[in-house]
Amino acid sequence: MSHDGIGPRAVLRSVAFLTAGMLTVPALAGCGSDDPAGEPLAGADVAGADRSDIADGGTLRWAVDTVPDTLNTFQADADTTTARIAEAVLPSMYRSDGRGRAVRNADYLASADVVDTEPKQVVVYRLAQQAVWSDGREIGAADFAAQWRALSGKDTAYWTARNAGYDRIEKVERGKNDLEVKVTFSRPYADWKSLFSPLYPKEVMGTPDSFNDGARKKLKVTAGPFTVDKVDTKEDEVVLARNPRWWGRTAKLQKIVLRAVPHDKRVSALSDGTLDLAEIDPEAARRITVAALPQEENTPLMGPEADRSAADALHSWAVANGSDEDAADEEISAREKLRKKAEKYARQQKALGGFEVRKSLEPAYTQLALNGAEGPLSDERVRRAVARALDREDLAGAVLKPLGLPAEPVGSHLALSGQAAYADGSGALGRPDAKEARALLSDAGWVPGGPVKEEKKDEDEEAAGSEADKEGKEDTKGSGGSEDSGDGDDGTYIVGEDDGKNHGTGDGKAPHDSGTGTGQLKQGGAPAGAYAPKGTAAPARADTAPVAKDGKALVLRFVLPSGPGSKTLETVAGRIATMLERIGIRTDISKVDNDSYFKDHIASGDFDLALYSWPATAFPATDARPVYSKPVAAADGSLNVEQNWTRVGTDQVDQLFDQAIATLDDSERRDLIRKADSRIWAAAGSIPLYQRPQLVAARENLANAGAFGFATPVYEDMGFLKKSAQGPEGSPGAKNSGSGS
Repeated sequence: MSHDGIGPRAVLRSVAFLTAGMLTVPALAGCGSDDPAGEPLAGADVAGADRSDIADGGTLRWAVDTVPDTLNTFQADADTTTARIAEAVLPSMYRSDGRGRAVRNADYLASADVVDTEPKQVVVYRLAQQAVWSDGREIGAADFAAQWRALSGKDTAYWTARNAGYDRIEKVERGKNDLEVKVTFSRPYADWKSLFSPLYPKEVMGTPDSFNDGARKKLKVTAGPFTVDKVDTKEDEVVLARNPRWWGRTAKLQKIVLRAVPHDKRVSALSDGTLDLAEIDPEAARRITVAALPQEENTPLMGPEADRSAADALHSWAVANGSDEDAADEEISAREKLRKKAEKYARQQKALGGFEVRKSLEPAYTQLALNGAEGPLSDERVRRAVARALDREDLAGAVLKPLGLPAEPVGSHLALSGQAAYADGSGALGRPDAKEARALLSDAGWVPGGPVKEEKKDEDEEAAGSEADKEGKEDTKGSGGSEDSGDGDDGTYIVGEDDGKNHGTGDGKAPHDSGTGTGQLKQGGAPAGAYAPKGTAAPARADTAPVAKDGKALVLRFVLPSGPGSKTLETVAGRIATMLERIGIRTDISKVDNDSYFKDHIASGDFDLALYSWPATAFPATDARPVYSKPVAAADGSLNVEQNWTRVGTDQVDQLFDQAIATLDDSERRDLIRKADSRIWAAAGSIPLYQRPQLVAARENLANAGAFGFATPVYEDMGFLKKSAQGPEGSPGAKNSGSGS
């Protein structure tokens, strides 16, 4: 589940991590027990059922974060709903299985092979004979060619967000017959399977006008089990209807309604019957789990009648004893509100009994980002010290164990467990070791007990600082943070997603921050002996004393998004702050508006430490290079960082990516990717922490839908179970027949 706002990967393959972008290249050696890729930590949880047990018809009402601004996934403002629609209505040459590995989509593609590598790489696609667009025209070379021309980057009239891979194509032409498409590359391209997924018709890609504007609100021509019936911005929903020209297995559902519902409104929408499927937060998951318990275990402690009687008794007692009747009435009014709230809660709990929680892990991970552009974190030794101070197992456990999900820290920046490129590269950085971390700080000149210079402030600054202190006390529990185990939903921003949750306040300024990543210890914050002459014996617990250099304490500004969904994020940040405090580093936790988090802080470099998430892609040579490539100076003197918000990169990592992207041998390419990951670990610009939880509320009789994990949803197989397949009356499957009845 995601509580993330606009993420930086919106322009990196747009939101394709939900479609082709998370696929991995097949044809690898079998994954035995000694394969570093291992198994996925959690599989899909979708209540799988045979199609024969699913009723024909019905409408699935599915919560999404937004009604998209565009239906064109290749535009910069495409979001995850855009990608979800494309999966259901457009061709995709490959889809992802439960291990995050690419499998041929037989509905569109009979085969695809690299038939030549010298002098040029040539790929021949053989299309399924029945594959046609909704207007009856065969899918063919003209569609492939139109998409290549639109996305090649050569015609700037097309407002494209990305052209990776398409810029390496030399030509697209008809093969031996109408079912063959021959694609010739000007340069070798290992990630060719990421292309033409989704594939748009030539009517969309054929001209700049149709590309830029024609596909934003409607798709007249589609080729999937569903078509786009309407995009209704007034009702905040997109309606997909069964495609009568679909040649594959007929869709079980008649319609899918993608309804934009804020995360904090989803429990209400589920309980009032306007949703059948929704990603939810851990608190909502707990409510649904409790609602499914036997009735005697789910009985409110105080019923409405008891609450009303108590209110009447209170009023009588207050009047009889000479209390102010108005005051008594105010108390009664408050209790009446509480009673109504309890009644509403009880009604919701009863309705939620018809749902269940399906859970897995998202194909995305949360990381700690360290801004290496300036300040103390520009020193690799300080970044490595921060990284070695972290107990990543503790952080993963705090988020995932309460949810009953595997709590293993992520070992790669470029893939997740189960994907072909995965291997734990954290050894390049070293295991958590506070002693080694302190040694790295000392080597960089940051020593415990160093003198700290006080800087005078004018009256305005003092007043502002005082107010910031006051707000900080309300928003956080200090640099040590909370030791609460968290609620499981990390609330982080994830690349390519926008859930429409732009809540919270915060000016983004950290109290007492100098703007360089260092700050002054507050009065009384320096340890005993901090001003002692050189050579004076260190006081007790000197190993955890704040470190300082050149008169400044090492204080790192830790920026977090505010608003709903950030509770676990705060817990994780608090635990990190406590770990850093043990090696003498202080943190200044600053909460900022959700909608400004990336644009005004992460992308602009206004942070020292931050938490956000990346989707795992099995095309890292293409997708991850902009994220980890070395920033270069632009012609105007500015620094071009692409999507590398930590500003940390090396020439060697860039070279390994370049080699991988041009290597067609699967095993060799995998090794190059793993080497690149080891170098990324060693540079310590970002530290992967844990795979994100995926929690989905689903109506109990809804089959083949829920927490998909790595797998691409199979939209034509989703539907509501027949009554005969739901079990006897009174069984969990028969509680609520849902929209499909």
